[in-house]
Amino acid sequence: MKPKRANGPQAIIEQDDSAGAEQRLVLSGDWRSRGISAVAGQILSIGKRGGAGRLELDVSGIEHVDTAGGWLIRRLVTSRQQAGADVVLLGASQALKDLLEVLPDKTPVPPAGDGPRARLFDRLFSPVGMTVVELYRDTVAGMNILGSAVAGAQMKLGRNTGVTPASVVTHIDRMGVRAVPIIVLMSFLIGAIIAQQGAFQLRYFGAELFVVDLVGILQLREIGVLLTAIMIAGRSGSAITAEIGSMKMREEIDALTVIGLNPVGVLVFPRLVALTIALPLLTIIANFAALYGASIVTWLYSGITFETFLGRLHEAVDYSSVAAGMIKAPFMALAIGIVSAVEGLKVGGSAESLGQHVTASVVKSIFVVILMDALFAIFYSAIDF
Repeated sequence: MKPKRANGPQAIIEQDDSAGAEQRLVLSGDWRSRGISAVAGQILSIGKRGGAGRLELDVSGIEHVDTAGGWLIRRLVTSRQQAGADVVLLGASQALKDLLEVLPDKTPVPPAGDGPRARLFDRLFSPVGMTVVELYRDTVAGMNILGSAVAGAQMKLGRNTGVTPASVVTHIDRMGVRAVPIIVLMSFLIGAIIAQQGAFQLRYFGAELFVVDLVGILQLREIGVLLTAIMIAGRSGSAITAEIGSMKMREEIDALTVIGLNPVGVLVFPRLVALTIALPLLTIIANFAALYGASIVTWLYSGITFETFLGRLHEAVDYSSVAAGMIKAPFMALAIGIVSAVEGLKVGGSAESLGQHVTASVVKSIFVVILMDALFAIFYSAIDF
């Protein structure tokens, strides 16, 4: 007599000895992942039995089945067929048949190991080669960004234009005006620290007054524009990459292309213009803040009055010192904007990709700014500027 099938949250497998076939198994219950643990061992033991013959699987009592339960049934059928048995499914629903058909006969086994071990030469120089190739691609992409931004700017002051003055002003406000407090605070502290350390060291030689020369020349030629550019790279460069990357993820850039606008000209050009305007202005503010911080410290630690500080600063600093720092600012701004835009357009469809490219944008921007400052220093030295 056919045994009674249980209807519960667990999968059940029973053997029906009343059938005329050589072997008949009755499967019932819930064959989903939460209920198959009780029959997994039975499936393995039944599948290992050898010998040919006929095996009937009555699956009409299965209430629910998912991929995990279908895997067990498929594994049982495959193992017995490989042993020479004739397996027949009875009472299978169309959904169960479709599930068993799409499941492979066996799980593909991954290859052992990672293949032949690379040579020492390849392991040493492959990363260098990949870095050089990536640098070349980034350079080409940057030049493409710059050219496309200029070509797609559509600087016509009328309707149906891709770029409006309001967009540039908005980005100047975000990248420049809102960055003033942190730039002022940072530069004030940097100027004060340089003056304090310089005064203590020059005190041994009785030349504390020359700390004004130290702070003035160092701040105006190097530190002012360099630290301001690094701060903007971390603050505004990451924002540019995140904004463009988010648009890339949501396919807004493709939408701009569909409606006939140049995405680079619409998105990148206003940011480049805003950075080119904001960074020199922030550099001027940073220089004033640093010199003000240095004057306070020299007055407190060395007794140098503000009148003496300004007089010595006027003697030590000429227009070339001011110009040497200000000339760098637009180039650094363009470099930050281009690197940030290139990394933003590389973003894929995942949040992980966005985070990786934002990080890469900040790191590469800071590296390019420092490299550019070093090249300018070498060039100024060569021309005696």
